[in-house]
Amino acid sequence: MAYVVTENCIKCKFQDCVEVCPVDCFYEGENFLVINPDECIDCGVCEPECPAEAIFPDSDPQTADWTETNRKFASIWPNITKKGDAPADAQDWNGKPGKASLLSDKPGQS
Repeated sequence: MAYVVTENCIKCKFQDCVEVCPVDCFYEGENFLVINPDECIDCGVCEPECPAEAIFPDSDPQTADWTETNRKFASIWPNITKKGDAPADAQDWNGKPGKASLLSDKPGQS
């Protein structure tokens, strides 16, 4: 089992989760983070750290559409090991539904 970053991270990208990950399995896109499911050790420490409540175990039904998204982008985006700055308008986007179409496939700038 692994943890998966889901839709609410889009345009929030708070990165608190990155700081606590013991295996550095987060990867950064322009407006989204992903977890590499092949590196995740299922420790779960990232889940409660996410202010956007966007991280769930892959056994949770709401991760169904996001597991492959995490896998795909973890293979092409840069690894992130330190918390960076969240977007200035992150709090404005937190909790807004229908953000999937806003997901950028561009890598992050860290």
